[in-house]
Amino acid sequence: MAVVGVDFGSLHSKIGVARNRGIDIITNEVSNRATPSLVGFGPKLRAIGEAAKTQETSNFKNTIGSLKRLIGRTLNDPEIQEVEKKFLNAQLVDVQRSVGVKVRYQNEEHEFSATQLTAMYFGKLRDIAANELKTGVSDIVIAVPGWYTEVQRRAILDAAAIANLNCLRVVNDSTAVALGYGITKSDLPEPENPRHVVFVDVGHSNMTVSVVAFSKGQLQVKATAYDRHLGGRDIDYALVQHFAEEFKEKYKIDVMSSPKAVFRLAAGCERLKKILSANPESNLSVESIMNDIDASSKLTREQYEQLIAHVLDRIPGVVERALADAKVPLDQIDSVELVGGSTRVPAVRAKIQSAFPGKTLKTTLNQDEACARGATFTCAMLSPVFRVREFTMHDIAPYSIKVQWEKLPEDTDEDTELVVFPKGNVVPSTKVLTYYRKSAFDLEVAYADLSELPGGVTPWISKFSAKSVTPDAKGDLACVKLKIRLNTHGIVSFEQAYIEETVEQEEAPMEVDGETQQAQPKKRKVVKKDLPFVVSNTALDKSVLEKWREQEAQMHAADKLVMDTEDAKNALEEYVYDMRGKLDERYAAYTQPQEKDQLLKKLQESEDWLYSEEGEDATKSAYVGRLDDAKKIGNPIVFRWRETEERGRVVSQLRETINTYMGYATSGDERYAHIEEKDKQSIVEKCATIQKWLEDQIARQSERPKNVDPVLKSEEVLKKREEIIYFATPILTKPKPKPQPAPGTETPKQEQPPQPENKEEAKPAEGGEQPKGPSEMDVD
Repeated sequence: MAVVGVDFGSLHSKIGVARNRGIDIITNEVSNRATPSLVGFGPKLRAIGEAAKTQETSNFKNTIGSLKRLIGRTLNDPEIQEVEKKFLNAQLVDVQRSVGVKVRYQNEEHEFSATQLTAMYFGKLRDIAANELKTGVSDIVIAVPGWYTEVQRRAILDAAAIANLNCLRVVNDSTAVALGYGITKSDLPEPENPRHVVFVDVGHSNMTVSVVAFSKGQLQVKATAYDRHLGGRDIDYALVQHFAEEFKEKYKIDVMSSPKAVFRLAAGCERLKKILSANPESNLSVESIMNDIDASSKLTREQYEQLIAHVLDRIPGVVERALADAKVPLDQIDSVELVGGSTRVPAVRAKIQSAFPGKTLKTTLNQDEACARGATFTCAMLSPVFRVREFTMHDIAPYSIKVQWEKLPEDTDEDTELVVFPKGNVVPSTKVLTYYRKSAFDLEVAYADLSELPGGVTPWISKFSAKSVTPDAKGDLACVKLKIRLNTHGIVSFEQAYIEETVEQEEAPMEVDGETQQAQPKKRKVVKKDLPFVVSNTALDKSVLEKWREQEAQMHAADKLVMDTEDAKNALEEYVYDMRGKLDERYAAYTQPQEKDQLLKKLQESEDWLYSEEGEDATKSAYVGRLDDAKKIGNPIVFRWRETEERGRVVSQLRETINTYMGYATSGDERYAHIEEKDKQSIVEKCATIQKWLEDQIARQSERPKNVDPVLKSEEVLKKREEIIYFATPILTKPKPKPQPAPGTETPKQEQPPQPENKEEAKPAEGGEQPKGPSEMDVD
């Protein structure tokens, strides 16, 4: 059973696996530890991850990134229209009341929701992990931003389900980082005096500051603050705007009017940012930015930091909010840990340092991989087949959650809503709500403070409808209790609904001294009766989920067929050019004239067909069939060459084996003195027979030209060698007989008791059991 954790990033993602008593961050098909978070669509197949990145420039409008920022959002969300749209290439559309894209795939227009796109990407990560682990992958933990709302978290679970993944937990990325930090520490203090650590994570698209209290065997998140639009891409975009203005004056071009030009300039600005992190100045060069113009400029680090000052100035505010919510003064902070790729930018580090005067910024964790490691640890803790040191995580809710209802005439309370899980509530958490009702009723769960939510995310979470509610036995209001839970995913769920009734029961009469006493006063007992209920929420309808799952499976199969077909086509093309070149060189001496003519004709036919309209877009079986036809002629030629190359080596091995075992049998070595001479002689005869066969075959082979099939084949030589070994080894390894005792020193035999004439096999006594031997045990 695989244990896999994923750090789902907006620029790229990382995959962790638990193995070899540790956590490894695995590489993808091109040996990179980070896989681009991109999905592209082409005329034949989808390109996901590295393949999408390779063709991003040429397939600009059909390549989609920022999946982490799109999932769970709507098309009309202000953040999508005003912020995310400028970082996207594809046309945005509405799909199933959520944001999606319109792309050209297999020469047709298609629309896919952000949930479907994320499922495609998760499927790629699943395949990378399965290829690395050589086993199927199903269970997974996915790390997401802590500011994700209910609808975004449910969309992540839906995307995982579409990709046939069982998401054991949607874990907050800051909490995953904290787990990776704390679970390996052996010096954590007692709970009364916890160690406070601040984790500052500045990634590609957002910033998170988390204050965590560590003690033996546990961590408790005290507070977390966010800036959802402060990251590496915002720094890059500030540079894009600067150079766009400069190029308008310098080259008379409007870069911002062309999405492709913006994309090319952004790529150049990202490179510039990395260079300026280590150098005082750097040049910018963008080839053919637009209108066939090659644009160039330069920037000093001082100018660069002035241009991004409006982004950097927001950093201290995030730190201050986190510390204020945690109610932990700065002097009680034991460590400040930096994670996220953008913390490598000197200006970013300097701004973070200004928020922690007197503290040393540390990079104890791997800045890029800490989150993926923590997610993998989480998966290992939830897996039944992996043993992990016990470590408890107490996360918190990022938003206040309330339950609201309509006021009924019989309500004596004026309130119509209740904050059940306030901001900072421990996750997971379960609470019981009590209502007094005479009939069926509804409740709605929503976020309490709209100002806390990202963009235009709907505050509505779910609706609960209680059925079959009736008055109690006296006709009074029934006491209805609801068990509501904020689960480990950070999702609200209703676990149970029941009515509590108090009933009176008579106690049974008691008999004392032969006389029956009257029953004692009636005893009251609380009885629970489960209520049926219906819940609606933001998760995908099951019919839509199954439809998208089937669609994803079909696209995955189609991609595999296209790739297999392309591999078969490449194999045929490679064989044509490889064999044609070697027929006049390596294989010249091993080819008969008629074979050469026949094979060259076949290779030419295959080449002409490959570059014809039919061969350009043929089926996999057509390519395989033509390759097999060519190999029927070419394989005997290759076989002759390979036999000649191998013959000297295997013949030497056989001769060495003959000499070795012949020597064992005739050397008079003390180790073999106990073996009978006839057995030794049989080894000598076996070696002599095979040696004669070998010399005869060598003589016959020397008379045959190289372009004729050989009579002495390497496979036969190796079999003869094995024949000697398997024949001689049992004889030479016979154990020495035990030494006999000297006369007169034998131990006298004890007199045996008489045995019954009718000997029967010993049986256990009736009803007994045969003694059991050791059985296999499952070991973790």
